[in-house]
Amino acid sequence: MAILIQNPIVLRSFVARVILFALKKEGEVDMLFYLFDCYMMILSKLQSPKIISLEQLREERYASVLCYPHYSAREAVGRIRELNRLGVEAIEFAGEKTAFNVPVLGKGCVGIVVIACMKTGRVALKIRRMDADRTGMEHEAEMLAKANSVGIGPHLIGISDDFLLMEYVEGVLLPKWTANVRGRESRKRIRQVLRDILEQCWKLDEAGLDHGELSRAPKHIIVDAADKAHIVDFETASIMRRVSNVTSVCQYLFLGSQLAKTLQKRLGVTKSEVLISALRDYKQERTSQNFLGILQACRLT
Repeated sequence: MAILIQNPIVLRSFVARVILFALKKEGEVDMLFYLFDCYMMILSKLQSPKIISLEQLREERYASVLCYPHYSAREAVGRIRELNRLGVEAIEFAGEKTAFNVPVLGKGCVGIVVIACMKTGRVALKIRRMDADRTGMEHEAEMLAKANSVGIGPHLIGISDDFLLMEYVEGVLLPKWTANVRGRESRKRIRQVLRDILEQCWKLDEAGLDHGELSRAPKHIIVDAADKAHIVDFETASIMRRVSNVTSVCQYLFLGSQLAKTLQKRLGVTKSEVLISALRDYKQERTSQNFLGILQACRLT
């Protein structure tokens, strides 16, 4: 037990497994997610954010995050110079994820996301992984700029070979937000957020930009303190393939995910056959009238 306490990563895994085992026996899967989110929130609060200057980033512990997952002192020096040219003054290491036991906001196949400090304030910084399947961040920057042109996504701030600077969206991921909404207005608030998400996806469809990952979107939609939804992470987005943002996000929200089951309990059952029919009509002819039909099928009008 002493080892568990000394190592927060091991402790986190141990507690998650215990909760999962206990609650699966009772079938309370939603309660599992709620309790685990609470645990993660408490753990993140206990880990004080560390603000590290560019000079301190040369230390191997932090430079390893800059060069994740393969540390290179030479590469780290080059990347620190890139950050300096972008106007970054320091990095704030905080969040529920970790890279080499250093807290970060997010970790994916392409990049690590942290908070960067600039003269203008705190922004989100995406660091290209050393083993990423791309040589730069230009594509994601172009896709994010395209989304920004119709009012979607965090605002693009800057770009270099290894970094993407964008607006820092402070909030919680949609599944966690949905589980935590309480009070007399909770159903109304959830419906407003869901409609906002669908309308943003409609705008992306109209712009000809396909996000690419909204059919499995637990990490791609953040809800802020004002109940505003933000679609993030455009690294696999494309203007070349057929758009399917509305249909994909509807599958995630209402048809096949754990979140869909939660929403059924919170809002009532959406008739899947009616929604599928409305989605089929929309795929055949992407009109505002057919989009309205989807909103009606989802009981969001």
